[in-house]
Amino acid sequence: MNTPSAPNVSRRDFVKLSAVTTGAAVLSGLSAPRVYGAVAGSDRIRVGVVGCGGRGPGAAQDCLNSAPGVEIVALGDLFPWQVESAKKKLKIPNAQGFSGFDAYQKVLAAGIDMVILATPPGFRPLHFAAAVAAGKHVFIEKPVAVDPVGVRSVIESARLAKQKKLTVIAGTQRRHQPSYLETMKRIHGGDIGELVAGNCYWNGDGIWFREKNDPKFPDLAKVSDFEWQCWNWYHWDWLCGDQIVEQHLHNLDVVNWAFGGPPVKFYGMGGRQNRGTIPGNIWDHFAVEMEYANGARVTSMCRHTPKSTTRIAERIVGTKGMSDCDKGTIKGAKPFSYEGPNPNPYVVEHTDLINSIRNGTALNEGEQVALSTMTAIGGRMAAYTGREIKWQWLMEGSKLDIFPKNPGPGPGHFTPVPIPGKVELI
Repeated sequence: MNTPSAPNVSRRDFVKLSAVTTGAAVLSGLSAPRVYGAVAGSDRIRVGVVGCGGRGPGAAQDCLNSAPGVEIVALGDLFPWQVESAKKKLKIPNAQGFSGFDAYQKVLAAGIDMVILATPPGFRPLHFAAAVAAGKHVFIEKPVAVDPVGVRSVIESARLAKQKKLTVIAGTQRRHQPSYLETMKRIHGGDIGELVAGNCYWNGDGIWFREKNDPKFPDLAKVSDFEWQCWNWYHWDWLCGDQIVEQHLHNLDVVNWAFGGPPVKFYGMGGRQNRGTIPGNIWDHFAVEMEYANGARVTSMCRHTPKSTTRIAERIVGTKGMSDCDKGTIKGAKPFSYEGPNPNPYVVEHTDLINSIRNGTALNEGEQVALSTMTAIGGRMAAYTGREIKWQWLMEGSKLDIFPKNPGPGPGHFTPVPIPGKVELI
């Protein structure tokens, strides 16, 4: 992967970005000329899916539920049995199906208008660049990269998509959820005063692991070590980014949204206690302190601990009150509790996407989700190295590029468990 020049994204740019891409549904009635993808106003949207594990078919079903005239016409995955399984789940036996490391290219060439990108995150920069080059509208699952080089690539692709007037919607569904939108509007309106602190969490009890000799998937015995790692993608940082990137990004994105931009510094710690002899190199707990531009500090926590208390939440503290964003509440001088409709945000984000394509508004969340991905990566790098890290260095100086250059069947990419004090800051 080539390293593009590092984009310079200021806090003012981030605020403008958020204003344009959040609350997308209110823009769905607008129209503008569009150059690429489906014809504006077309009743039929032909969709391809790249990545047929759990999230790919789930996002595809959400897309089908989002608006009339949507059709899934092509599916691609590394493993052929995943393609067939997705066809059954979605009840589309006649859809085109492709497998292998080049399946994404075949899906993009299958006469589609938009593509859902839902492979392991390490592949996302490559697949997103190809989709934009092919002139396709995109639903891009989060996270969008696993290292700073990948984030910069996504930002460049997102900017190219904007030039081509392509719609890019990210899998950060909270940005399309009415309770969050109403709460954030009040935070930005000053209802809790100046923001001074915060907390965010994704604390759960664990994740899946897939054995190579699973009798439900007899063909696994034939795959290479590299392919088997892709089958167990959540257990390798070069595929998933580690838990702080893969899952906790949702909460970090909400904090960035509240503060109007990413942190300026990261300081963190963590480790691997509960995974035992399960193969992989990711950690199972992180705690990161993030400092924002106004001096406010936010504590970020995530963990995979069996039999533990789950907490998935965001809290923002101001000089006049505090907000539990996940609950849609504000306590303080101007109390608020969201009591409006709660449509499924996983469907709403696709409704906003389809409306944007049909109306030619070309909504674009690519750069926004890239910056939130970089926020998660910054926390991970601070914890892995034991060093304080600055945002400016992440965006302009870091050369970290952990995804293999030529992914394909062959030897495994078995990287060691990161140990602070031994991991170099690159």
